[in-house]
Amino acid sequence: MSSGHRLRDQQRPLLEEERKQEEEKEEEGGEEGSSESDARTLWFIPDCCGVVCASFTWLLVLFANFVVTFVLLLPSKSFFHAVLHGVSFNSVAGLALASHLRTMLTDPGAVPRGNATRQHMASLQLKPGQVVSKCSKCCSIKPHRAHHCSICQRCIRRMDHHCPWVNNCVGEKNQRFFVLFTMYISIMSGHALALCGYHFISCIRVQWTECSDFSPPVTILLMIFLCMESLLFLTFTAVMFSTQLHSICNYNTGSRGDVGGRWAGLRSVFGGPPSLLWISPFAGLKLPSFPRKRPRRGGAEFSV
Repeated sequence: MSSGHRLRDQQRPLLEEERKQEEEKEEEGGEEGSSESDARTLWFIPDCCGVVCASFTWLLVLFANFVVTFVLLLPSKSFFHAVLHGVSFNSVAGLALASHLRTMLTDPGAVPRGNATRQHMASLQLKPGQVVSKCSKCCSIKPHRAHHCSICQRCIRRMDHHCPWVNNCVGEKNQRFFVLFTMYISIMSGHALALCGYHFISCIRVQWTECSDFSPPVTILLMIFLCMESLLFLTFTAVMFSTQLHSICNYNTGSRGDVGGRWAGLRSVFGGPPSLLWISPFAGLKLPSFPRKRPRRGGAEFSV
């Protein structure tokens, strides 16, 4: 490093021996890190706990879809009621699963690993005496509000938290999809609770064998499980959705009266002026490109 620039290691002091080793490996590590980041087209964290939680989330959503479709709607005598609620519930479920996939498979804003090299520092054209933060775990320059995730093994820009239910960090590039996922799950849970209440009242007025294709004990058991799941998911996702919106709106301003700052925070996350694209998890979707050469695996993620 030149005398005019200072590199601050937030985890531990940068020793002289490490600096010498870094200077010896900077040509290999720096070029390899940049090529690895450019070649990566699909983000995935092979964490065992995260994969189990994400799979369990899909199973719960599919279970709710099964109970609502085959237990609550298809046996209904009203064709209009079954079609209206069936189309709306399955549409919201599809949007929720699509948002979950986009959150899980989108790079949350990972900082290139090993970019704290002499060449990269010289290309930044820093002012004399300017302090640059460095992460000692992934050897990268840490931007403002970037934090290191021990599960992703990378520094994430504007990292909010690491969510095992989506098996990924919630950061700068995928926070929008996480907000949509919590919103659609909360709407889906509230809809399922309303359908359970309506079906229960309808079955009380007539015999249970007439309002369901399943036996009365199986129907009641499935409805109880669906109500418990919907109530739990509604509480969790509604709180998380409100917390995320509050964090986004107060990112650029700390005052409550600054409405322009709140809209600026929403536009920075959802992109552009308010439109229907804000609530679409398919906006900006591009099919992953397959590189000609198979990239090397590095760290906690790999390329597809």
